[in-house]
Amino acid sequence: MKTRPVVSDLVLAITGASGSPYAVRLLEVLLQTGHTVHLTISPAAVQVFEREVGRTISLDHFDAHQLLGLDLPAFDPARLRYYHHHDFQAGIASGSFLTAGMVVCPCSMGTLAAIAQGLSQNLIHRAADVHLKERRKLILVPRETPLGVAQLRNMLAVSDAGAIVLPAMPAFYTRPQTIHDMIDFVVGRICDQLGIDHHLSERWGK
Repeated sequence: MKTRPVVSDLVLAITGASGSPYAVRLLEVLLQTGHTVHLTISPAAVQVFEREVGRTISLDHFDAHQLLGLDLPAFDPARLRYYHHHDFQAGIASGSFLTAGMVVCPCSMGTLAAIAQGLSQNLIHRAADVHLKERRKLILVPRETPLGVAQLRNMLAVSDAGAIVLPAMPAFYTRPQTIHDMIDFVVGRICDQLGIDHHLSERWGK
C-alpha cells in the first residue's frame, strides 16, 4: 500500500485587510516551528502594512527583513520562499505541488469575494482555488466590521466549498495584558487549525 508523503510546506498569503501584525506573528511562528513557508503578498497589503507596522515591503525586490524587521528570528532562509502575486509559474499555482495547507491572513473582502467566485486573478486567488479543488486545508482570516450581506454570503460560499473562516477576533477570557497577547490568541487559533502545537495563549478550562 502506498503511503502519502509527509508534507510540512505551508502557503501564507497576506492581503489588504487590517491585521498586518497577525501576519507577521504567524510567519514567525511557522518558521520557528520548522515549516517551509511559501509566501505571497498583494499590493494592497503593502499599503496597509506600512501604515500599521511602519515597514516598507517591495514586491519586486522582497527581503525577509522588510516583513519581519531587523530582529529576524533564527531560521533557515531556504524555508521562506517568496512569490510575486502575478507569478503563475510558481509551484503553489498547481495542484501537483503538495502542501499541508494555506492561510490568507489577513483576508480582505476583495480576496474573499474572488475566492468565493473562483476568480483566479492573481497567484493568491489561484493558490486558494487549488487548495479548495484539491481538498486541502484553506484558512481565511477576515478582519472587517461591520459585515454586509455580500461579505456574509461570500463567507458562507467559501465555507460550503471547504474553507475554514477564522475571523481575527481576540478573546478576553485569557485576560490579555498586551496587544501582543491578543495577536497570539488569533495566531494560536490558526495554528490549532493547522495542527501545529503551540503555547501562545491560555486554553479554556486550564
